[in-house]
Amino acid sequence: MDKDRKESCLECALPFIKAMEPNRREQFKSYFRTAPIWLIESFSIEEMDKDVIFVREGEPVDTVYLILRGIVKATDYRIYGIAYDFMHFRKMYAFGGMEIVMNLDRYRTTLQTVTGCTVLKIPKPRYQRWIRTDIEALKQEARLMGEYLLEQGRDSRAFLFLQGSDRLAMLFVKRYDAYAKDGVLRMKGDRQELSDATGLCVKTIDRALRKFRDAGLVVKEKGTVVVSAEQYVRLKEIVSNILEND
Repeated sequence: MDKDRKESCLECALPFIKAMEPNRREQFKSYFRTAPIWLIESFSIEEMDKDVIFVREGEPVDTVYLILRGIVKATDYRIYGIAYDFMHFRKMYAFGGMEIVMNLDRYRTTLQTVTGCTVLKIPKPRYQRWIRTDIEALKQEARLMGEYLLEQGRDSRAFLFLQGSDRLAMLFVKRYDAYAKDGVLRMKGDRQELSDATGLCVKTIDRALRKFRDAGLVVKEKGTVVVSAEQYVRLKEIVSNILEND
């Protein structure tokens, strides 16, 4: 099937594609560039509210999910039952695809919406058939898996050595890269959420935020933590000097 016809089929099956963010729309089209009609016909769309857990670690894999709009996070509860948010996703990624490629029967992490999301769902048997019969699709999924695991591994190693405020600085840098709009990052000043995301206790988060405010690295506005472009550069310098990453 030629490219124009394939894109037409995708847009007929998913009219929402036209309204997607340009980068995510191109990622989506690239991901499914070799998809057969029988796979496209199996697509279903679900609108999810904020804070919905749609995949739980340990449950049987039955569906592959792709996020067309919005942000999701991965959470690990294995260690003392403490929630640890180790990844936020904005790029196109097939949740459940890794498990299928690796012949795992159960999901390996818990996934929750951070914002309202538009989610594409594909039944496992259809996705599995596609991946096993299309070498280009398998290569692409393997590449995305590798990129994800590399980023996760690098972040985990960095968090292992960073302490206190330096660890929070790294989180703010990553969130600025992912979520800043018009050069400004705005986050709710939820100390428990920041604790979950960094693995630091709430008291340490309080001290780090106070340190950042006193140093002019962040601004607090009515319960919201604000990071400007200039503050982002300063936070990034703190992290880069420690990790020698520049």
